[in-house]
Amino acid sequence: MIAPVTALPQVIGHRGAPGHRPENTLASYRLAVRLGADAIEPDLVPTRDGVLVARHEHEISRTTDVALHPELADRRCTKVVGGREVTGWFTEDLTLAELRTLRAVERHPRLRPGNTRYDGRWPVPTLDEICALVHHESRRSGRRIRLCAEVKEASYFASIGLPVESTLLEVLARHRLDGPGGRCQVQSFEEDVLRGLAGRTELPLVQLVDAGERPDVARVATYAQVLGVHTSLATPALVAEAHAAGLAVHAWTLRAELVADPYAEARTLLDAGVDGLFSDQPGLTVEARAQWLAAQEQTG
Repeated sequence: MIAPVTALPQVIGHRGAPGHRPENTLASYRLAVRLGADAIEPDLVPTRDGVLVARHEHEISRTTDVALHPELADRRCTKVVGGREVTGWFTEDLTLAELRTLRAVERHPRLRPGNTRYDGRWPVPTLDEICALVHHESRRSGRRIRLCAEVKEASYFASIGLPVESTLLEVLARHRLDGPGGRCQVQSFEEDVLRGLAGRTELPLVQLVDAGERPDVARVATYAQVLGVHTSLATPALVAEAHAAGLAVHAWTLRAELVADPYAEARTLLDAGVDGLFSDQPGLTVEARAQWLAAQEQTG
């Protein structure tokens, strides 16, 4: 089995540490590492000039202050993406220079009002900057920090002449993160995107599966190395089936605000045998893993 990279279940900072800082910012990724995360996960979308930047959606009105920029008011438009209409400002309509005039804001101000104190502090980071941060934090911490890069809406971007996958591989190669040793993995909900990547890279590939779906484990094992499932799907039976097919299993996403006992949630998933946990509060999940490991040693 190519993944997991280690026998220890991995804690992955989902968009960094968005329980503490606005998501998909360098500050959020840096904090995730310093809270003990083994890896960070940026969501990647392109600018008009083809630079990959970190936003969960390419429509950026929820996560930046773009609405406060009158010079960009004429860029607001409505598009059909994935069969639905979306209105707002889109990364593919802005150059990197234009995007750099914006600042990140908290995505969930009602859920995380404390994070709004950071609104306006940080720009939208590029993948190049994130790769540099991975190297810097690895040297600083003495740990081999990993990158879990998710390509968003890659088929849509390919249809408008912005090949996200090619750009991703070029950037990873430039930063020497493209080897098969597990330093980086690439995630997508789109099977065709992952199948295309399987013929172009030795990087571990992650098939993401949303709640309510039933993954075809045998099919996924023909092109990917990891099954990334919603926490509701990460049952002992599914994990065992995936492991038998040679797939690691990651569960997403742990959000402490949404459950009564986040430590118990993490322990349940670890008991199910998952190989990785995506968390909005990675420090808490690192603590839960330590508690779980201690309990395993006592009973083992």
